[in-house]
Amino acid sequence: MASKRDYYEVLGVSKTATDDELKKAYRKLAKKYHPDANPDNKQEAEAKFKEVNEAYETLSDPQKRRMYDQFGPDGPQGFGGGTGGGPFGQGGYYSYTTSGFDGFSDFGDLGDIFSSFFGGGFGSKNTSRRQSGPRKGADLNMNIDITFEQAFLGVEKEITVVRNEECSTCHGSGAKPGTSVTKCGICNGTGQVTQVQNTILGQMQTRRTCTACHGTGEVIKEPCEVCGGRGKVRKQPKIKIKIPAGIDNGQTVILRGEGESGEKGGQKGDLYITVKIKRHSIYTRTGNNVVCDIPITITQATLGAELDIPMVDGTIEKYKIPDGTQTGSKFTIRNKGFKSVGSSTQGDFIFNVVVQTPKRLTKEQRDLMIQLAKTMNEQPPVKKRGFFG
Repeated sequence: MASKRDYYEVLGVSKTATDDELKKAYRKLAKKYHPDANPDNKQEAEAKFKEVNEAYETLSDPQKRRMYDQFGPDGPQGFGGGTGGGPFGQGGYYSYTTSGFDGFSDFGDLGDIFSSFFGGGFGSKNTSRRQSGPRKGADLNMNIDITFEQAFLGVEKEITVVRNEECSTCHGSGAKPGTSVTKCGICNGTGQVTQVQNTILGQMQTRRTCTACHGTGEVIKEPCEVCGGRGKVRKQPKIKIKIPAGIDNGQTVILRGEGESGEKGGQKGDLYITVKIKRHSIYTRTGNNVVCDIPITITQATLGAELDIPMVDGTIEKYKIPDGTQTGSKFTIRNKGFKSVGSSTQGDFIFNVVVQTPKRLTKEQRDLMIQLAKTMNEQPPVKKRGFFG
C-alpha cells in the first residue's frame, strides 16, 4: 500500500506552522478542492478535498499532531491511539485498549467554512449535524511522578482526576427533571440562522450560528438545579492506573474513556498521563541499560574479589572481578537492565569500579604497606614533605 503524503506538504505549510497558519492554509485549499466548486472534475477534487481534511484534522489537534510528528501517518500501529504493547520510543504512548484511530468523523469548523462559501447545501447541513449530534468529550492531560524502582518494576497507582461528568439528575440534558428540552424557535432547530445580503454581484446568502441556542438547535426553559442547565457537573474521581515495567521518562500512558464526558450521547474523551521519573542517587539509565559505580578497596582491586552487586529490584548478584582491576573498569551483568515495553528484550546492568584509597591507616597497617612497597622496589613515603623526600 502506498504511503500517505506528508500532511504538512498537503497543506503547504512548514512543520513549525502555528494554529492560525494551519487554519488559513486549510480554508484556502478546502475552498479550492470542494466538489461543488469543481463540477467538471469532481472525482479528483473529492480525493484532494478528503486529503486536505485528513491533514488538517490531524495537525489541528495537539495530541494527534504530536503523535504524527513522532511516528508519521502510518504509526504506531494505526496512529493516534496505538495498540497496547505497541512500539514505545522516547516520548511514546502506551494504551490500555486496542482501539485505533477514530477516523475523521468530525472535520472541526468545516461546515462554518463552507456555509459562507456556498450559502447552504454542504455547509449548513453538515454544521447543524455536527453541533446537534453526538460529540466526543475532550481529552485530559496530567503528569505523574514515580521512582526509578517503580519505572523498573512497574507499579499500580491511584490518581485523582478533575473532570466534567454527566449530571446524574438530568442525565446530561440540562433540563429540570419532569421538563424537556424544546426546539429553538429562532433557528427552527437547525442551530443556524440565514442572512441575505445584497451585493454588486447579487444576493449573497450566509449562515451564522444561532445566538439564542448557541448552535445546539435546542432551548432549555427550566434548567436543572444541580448542573444549572450545563448537563455536566465537576467531579474528582479516583482511578487506578498501571504503569508498565520499563517505561521511560516522558512517555505517556493513555486511559481510554477517562477524559471529559461527551455531548449528546457522544463517547468520553481519553486521559493522557505523562510519566516523570525521579532521579536516583545511585543508578542512572542509558537506553534500557542500568549504569552505576561500585566502590572497591585497594586490596580487592589488587587481589581480585567476589563482589555483592545490588540490583534495582532489591536482589544481590555475585560478580567476580580479576586481580589488578583498575579504577574505571566496566563490567556487565547481562539481561538485568530495563525491560522494553511491549517486547521481551531487556537491557543490561553495567557497573564501573572505583578503587578507594584509604585515608587513615593504623601503625600496623602503615608498616605493612611500607613492607609491601619495599618488596615491590618502591620508595616508601617519609613524613617530611618535598619533591625528593
